Amino acid sequence: MMRFYNYIRYNFRIILTIVLFIITSVVIVYLLPTEGKFRYEFQRGTYWKHEDLQAPFNFPVYKTKEELVYEQDSVLMHFKPYFVFNDELTRKRLEEFNTDFETGWIDYSLKKLGITEKDNYLKMRKYKENREAAEQYNQLIGGWLTEVYHAGIIDLAPVEESKMTNVTQVLLIVDNMAEEREIRNMFSPKTAFEYINNCIDDYNKQRKFPIVRQYTDFFNTFNINYYIAVNVTYDEEKSLQSKNQLLRSISRTRGMIQEGQGIISKGEFITHEKYLILESLRIEYEKNLGAMAGQLVNIGKLVIVLASLLLIYLFLWNFRREVIFNTRRIAFILLTVLLMVVAGSMTLKYDLISIYVMPFVIIPIILRTFFDARLALFIHIVTVILIGFFTPNGFLFIFLNVFAGMVAIFSLTNLYRRSKLIVTAILVVLTYAVIYFGTAIVQEGNIKAIEWKYFAWFGYNGILLLISYPLIYIFEKTFGFLSDATLMELSDTNQPLLRKLAEIAPGTFQHSLQVANLAEDAVHKIGGNPLLVRTGALYHDIGKMEEPFYYIENQASGNNPHDNLEFEQSARFIIGHVSKGVDIARKNALPEPIIDFIRTHHGTNTVHYFYKSFLKRYPEEEVDVRKFSYPGPKPFTRELAVVMMADSVEAASRSLKQIDNQTLDKLIEDIIHTQMMEEQFNDANITFRDITDIKEVFRKRLKNIYHARIAYPA
Repeated sequence: MMRFYNYIRYNFRIILTIVLFIITSVVIVYLLPTEGKFRYEFQRGTYWKHEDLQAPFNFPVYKTKEELVYEQDSVLMHFKPYFVFNDELTRKRLEEFNTDFETGWIDYSLKKLGITEKDNYLKMRKYKENREAAEQYNQLIGGWLTEVYHAGIIDLAPVEESKMTNVTQVLLIVDNMAEEREIRNMFSPKTAFEYINNCIDDYNKQRKFPIVRQYTDFFNTFNINYYIAVNVTYDEEKSLQSKNQLLRSISRTRGMIQEGQGIISKGEFITHEKYLILESLRIEYEKNLGAMAGQLVNIGKLVIVLASLLLIYLFLWNFRREVIFNTRRIAFILLTVLLMVVAGSMTLKYDLISIYVMPFVIIPIILRTFFDARLALFIHIVTVILIGFFTPNGFLFIFLNVFAGMVAIFSLTNLYRRSKLIVTAILVVLTYAVIYFGTAIVQEGNIKAIEWKYFAWFGYNGILLLISYPLIYIFEKTFGFLSDATLMELSDTNQPLLRKLAEIAPGTFQHSLQVANLAEDAVHKIGGNPLLVRTGALYHDIGKMEEPFYYIENQASGNNPHDNLEFEQSARFIIGHVSKGVDIARKNALPEPIIDFIRTHHGTNTVHYFYKSFLKRYPEEEVDVRKFSYPGPKPFTRELAVVMMADSVEAASRSLKQIDNQTLDKLIEDIIHTQMMEEQFNDANITFRDITDIKEVFRKRLKNIYHARIAYPA
């Protein structure tokens, strides 16, 4: 029954993995550009390596982006935005001014100067003069306001926001008629206010009568700005129509090529003009192919995508089989591929930014963090080739990104140091720049012809690479992975859980340190994740904190509590430290990959001492070996297998009465041979060569620890 269950579970994971690959393929096919693919590959500044080419149909020769931008800028220099004159607002503001000015003048005369018409002759005369002055100022200021409003008070902010900085004229709609106006002859609210104030000041300076001095405070407090408002507003709809009409008048082509016309001959040098013709043919060919044979193109894309993902599957099956059986890891790898394809496809589709701004090197950076360099590089190359197939000048795109990905992997040795990612980003940018510079010189043959904007794109690419760090954290928490940064934190012996282990079970803590050193050296030798091994080894025996004195390394007084227990009870205490360790780890929120070291470091081994002691004391009694066996599971990665070996060897080495080269060699050989005979490593991706190297590392390390004396001949 158990075998049947394992068979179903094994095949279910395979089926689920295949389904994930198929779903990813379909989504990628849907997202990739719908156009077909031009059959010829060409680059400016090289020679045409294909057969003679004639135009298969009539097609236009498109202008370059630079030419179109230049012509658009030239046309827009003559663009005149539309504005609407608000006559009602003008009339209303002038009426408000007339009323408020007269009221304000009278109030000021009565309250500040005390002038009335009911007093003696002198006061009546002053009152009459003030009334005349009020009417005069009202007419003057009202006239200046009228002048300003008729010239137009305009708000140019919408024009400036549209980046139309060269506009000098506008089309002003007055009574449904459009007339040209010079912007320099119009006012802004600020300049209108300054103009009227200057007019008042100039007029007052020319007046020598005492009445001007009496009303200085009035002019200072009367708010002219209140009566100044924008009466010329932007008509966005008409302006946009006019602008688009001007832009549509620009021809996007520079001529036509007729069907059957010779385009280029084999061996002919691809000049700038020839390149434009070939590029125009490519655009039209892919557009027409996508329209005429859409379903066939989709079938072709599906074949390409399936082949690419099948290559990834075969790589994992042959070299990283443990990943194939981990649905979470497979989903993560396919998600990274899918996200990069989405980014590339959207960039090509909408053409808002260059494809070289997109940080495709994020793939190897993130995968290198959670997997190994070989897997990261392979996935990166397949993804870049897949995107490059649909990218214009795909060879350059693939060449640049493969080089940059390799440099990123080589430079990312310690990602837990944040400065390392910055160094990697700089090296990636330099790689892009150097490789592009070399290929551009080969293609153009002239430094002046190099498109320097590429270097700016590479700089932006390097900046975007820095988002890898938060992405690593997000993926780590989402998929339950472990990054080097997290492992560095967990392996710090000042962590509360390790400090508690050192206090409660000091012997176990020292044993864990030695196991960590042994295992780390061994994994360095055979290849693996040394930081993961070290961290797992430090926590593998935390279950012994529950009852530390039942374990010999913590029995300082020589009093052994097992002397008073039955062999089954002793075995239960020893075996129980695994399940207790798992419980402690989960309570302290240790990641699952670290808990795996706790669960597997004894595999399904037997507690030999108590089992053999039981058989010796009760030779005729039937014994259930499961009572003396660990529950497992067996180690299923090379890192887990190495910790199992290191744990057994280090613990056994402490019980040796005589320590020399021979006893250490025999100890290591016997322990690891026994584990192999008990098939403890059958589920781990570890070879006989790896085991031989591990044993050699253990020998050297233990001899250094115990200073084993070399036996010289007599």
